[in-house]
Amino acid sequence: MPIAPLDRQRLHQALLLAEQAIGLSDPNPRVGCVIGRDDGTVLGQGWTQEAGGPHAEVMALREARQQGHDLRGATVWVSLEPCAHHGRTPPCCDALVEAGVGRVVIATTDPYPAVAGQGIARLAAAGIAVDLGDDGLRAAAWELNIGFFSRVVRGRPWVRVKSASSLDGRTALPDGQSQWITGSEARADGHAWRRRAGAVLTGIGTVLADDPRMDVRLVPTQRQPLRCVLDSQLRLPMEARIRHDDRLLVYAEQARASARPDALTGAGTLVGVDAGPGGGLDLAAVLRDLNERQINELHVEAGARLSGAFVDAGLCDELLLYLAPTLLGDGSGIAALTSPRSLAAAYRLQWTECSRVGADLRLRLRAAASAPSAWMPAAA
Repeated sequence: MPIAPLDRQRLHQALLLAEQAIGLSDPNPRVGCVIGRDDGTVLGQGWTQEAGGPHAEVMALREARQQGHDLRGATVWVSLEPCAHHGRTPPCCDALVEAGVGRVVIATTDPYPAVAGQGIARLAAAGIAVDLGDDGLRAAAWELNIGFFSRVVRGRPWVRVKSASSLDGRTALPDGQSQWITGSEARADGHAWRRRAGAVLTGIGTVLADDPRMDVRLVPTQRQPLRCVLDSQLRLPMEARIRHDDRLLVYAEQARASARPDALTGAGTLVGVDAGPGGGLDLAAVLRDLNERQINELHVEAGARLSGAFVDAGLCDELLLYLAPTLLGDGSGIAALTSPRSLAAAYRLQWTECSRVGADLRLRLRAAASAPSAWMPAAA
């Protein structure tokens, strides 16, 4: 059944509101909510606040009540199925039932086991009509919370590998110079993608070569991501800028971490993991640890070897590439990959976006197995 034009408009509005929760609501999903009448009147709107704070529905109800509106019989448009369980906050379903709303329109259901259709069931049991968005709205809602859904459904964060290169695929000159290949607009855009992530990860080689901070500075944010360094031999310098506060995880070989439990001297957390099948640290074990820490999206900014390791292991969901209109010739590449024996065996990706950012191009690509349609529940 086609969705009504007003419902489509309001769900798009709710999705735009949900974007305001980027860099704020993690590990909770980003949700937006609009409350109004079928004549087009908007009574209240809101989005999810920081973890432990009000959800989108509560914020919208609060705004409507502050303006003195009677909510009985109102319609609620929300980008994700309202929660039906007690977590850090009471169930949003109960708040909607108590307000006396007459109808709720949802962009997509929530696969989180404590919700997963129970929100819809509770609303329906209270006599509230419930409608769902179409495939396009559902896909937009999936994209907005792709990391949350990945953690809930697949048991690991959504992994985005970012790189900036010249037109011929070089990320640095032979002597290691890399600042800056792309322009200021692309660098700020890269920080906006960092802001989306619950954690930013790099390797010790990048730390030793560039001494990065790996935080969000070039765009406003209300929450800094967790910073992660893969440092199998515990070579992280005491003066490294990435150690500027305790929101730091250092992954090292299990034996070294056990032998030196105080290696960070309080500046962060040391995590021991086993070696991977091809040498280096077990990246799947790193993702399992981050999943337990409720990291939805992992943003990887590393050298060619570590970036290639994520790709080779089948753990890179998305490539985020910034391409400068520059030719560098010899130098480092985007990723050091295991060489395929034939073109048919080459690692292939699907284009999802190509956009101009300042003087540069932003390219986004995904493996077919990482497309949400390949792993999201069919009923979602």
